[in-house]
Amino acid sequence: MGIIELVLIAVGLSMDAFAVSVCKGIKITKLKYSHIFVIALFFGVFQMLMPLLGWLLGKQFEEYIVSFDHWIAFVLLAFIGGKMLFEAFRGREEETVGTDSLDLKELTVLAVATSIDALAVGITFAFMKVSILPSVSLIGVTTFLFCSVGVFIGHRFGAVFGNKSEIFGGIILILIGLKILLEHLGILSF
Repeated sequence: MGIIELVLIAVGLSMDAFAVSVCKGIKITKLKYSHIFVIALFFGVFQMLMPLLGWLLGKQFEEYIVSFDHWIAFVLLAFIGGKMLFEAFRGREEETVGTDSLDLKELTVLAVATSIDALAVGITFAFMKVSILPSVSLIGVTTFLFCSVGVFIGHRFGAVFGNKSEIFGGIILILIGLKILLEHLGILSF
């Protein structure tokens, strides 16, 4: 596998994390570099570790992982998206201070949910002539960069549109989860 293919895989894997980073940026009222760094780091590290884990697991567990990974991603993303919608419709103006702190448990759940496909990619890496450490490093760095930009874009979007942007973010998370589920069920193909 050449560098062009690896870059395309890295960009493709980072797209869900990018979209979720935009959603996280929407919720932040006073953006700091530490917000961008922590969010991008979470997604970048998980996007790097999951293909490495998949590579380590190899073919013997492929049928088990592939059979339910899409359900896990769907449930996690739908839950977080639903939570965002609930909070947006409930009206949380009095809680704006809380929107500037990062919930590390939520970030972990989102990072796992958006990196499950990377686990499957790692399994395929186990059967190809792929140098694993440079490959997963490229995936991690690419995701980190995309997510850094995503948080910034989301923050700008959220500052302009306020509570409506949180509704938009929740819908996007649910749609990403649904897309993952429908693709794995063979209903959608992109």
